[in-house]
Amino acid sequence: MDTKRYTVPAAEDILGQYYPVLDHGFVSLVDYMGSDESVEQAARVSYGAGTRKMSQTRGLVRYLRRHRHTTPSEMVEFKFHCAMPMFVARQWIRHRTASVNELSARYSLMPLLFYRPEEEHFALQSRSNKQGREGDARSEVYQEAISRWETMRTMAGESYAWMLEEDVAREIARIDLPISTYTQWYWKIDLHNLLHFLSLRVDQRAQWEIQEFARAIAGMVKRVAPLSYEAWVDYDLESRPLTRAEREVLSRLVESEDGELAARSGATVSADEMREAGLSPRESHELSEKLLAPERPDFELDLTRMRSAEVVAAEMYEAVPSDFD
Repeated sequence: MDTKRYTVPAAEDILGQYYPVLDHGFVSLVDYMGSDESVEQAARVSYGAGTRKMSQTRGLVRYLRRHRHTTPSEMVEFKFHCAMPMFVARQWIRHRTASVNELSARYSLMPLLFYRPEEEHFALQSRSNKQGREGDARSEVYQEAISRWETMRTMAGESYAWMLEEDVAREIARIDLPISTYTQWYWKIDLHNLLHFLSLRVDQRAQWEIQEFARAIAGMVKRVAPLSYEAWVDYDLESRPLTRAEREVLSRLVESEDGELAARSGATVSADEMREAGLSPRESHELSEKLLAPERPDFELDLTRMRSAEVVAAEMYEAVPSDFD
C-alpha cells in the first residue's frame, strides 16, 4: 500500500518531535501509517483514488463511528515513544491491544528521574471514590511529603549507583527503585484501539497523571486523522448511552414525530416515578448529568513546547548514574 498518498501535513509538523508531559515525561509520534482516507478505503474496499470529496469521507467516517463499525479504523496505525512514571506505565499497560517494547533495566542503566507532583495536584483521598482524590491538602503536608520523597529517592538512587559500582547485576540493582521512577517504551497501536484507550484515559475519573499523557496523544491523533478524531469526540467521548429505563423516563417528557422533537406540555417526572421506572437514585443522578449540555474539548497541541530528540536524550543521559556515563 502506498502510504505516502495518505500523508497529513499537520502530522508531519510533529513527527519525531517530543511533547513534554509532567515533569520529566514525554510523548513522541515516531511514525504512523494511514489517515482518514485509509479508513474510508477499508470500508469501501476499493474506490478510484482522487475521486472522493472531503465531505464524502467525513460522512462515511462519522457513519462508521456512529454505528460502531470499528474494523476500518484498525487500518490506521500509530507508533509512539513515551516516557512516564512506572505507576502510570502499570495503568497504561492494562490496555493489552498494543505492541509494547519497554526499557529494560536488566540491560540498560536507569536514568534517575523521579516524578514529583505539583502542589495543585497533591490532594486528599476522596471520600466517595476509593481510587480517586479530592480536596486540597494543607501546604505543610505537601512540604513534608516532598521532604520524605526526596530522602527516599536519594537513598534509592545512591544504593542503585553503589550496586552498579560493585558490579552487582543490573537486574538486582534495580529492584528497590520506587514506582515514581521514569521508564519509557515504544508503543504501537491501531486507531480503533487507540480511541478506546483515549476514551477511558482522558476521562476525568482517570488518574490525572495518565490523563495528561492521553490528552497529548489525542492532540496527535487530531493531526493524523482529524475526521476520525472529530467523530470520536462526538460519538464516543462526549456521547452518553441511554438505558431502557432512561429512555422510558425521557419519553414521558419529550415526544418525537417526523424527525422533530417537542416537549410534552406540563410533563414532569418525579424522583418516585423514576424509581418506579427502574432507576436507582444514583442512576437518576447520572441521567441528570447526561442531559447537561456537552462540552467540546480541544486537545490541540502547543507546538512551542515540542522538543527535539537530541534535547530529550541529553536530559536522560544526564540522569544516568555519573560513574557510568
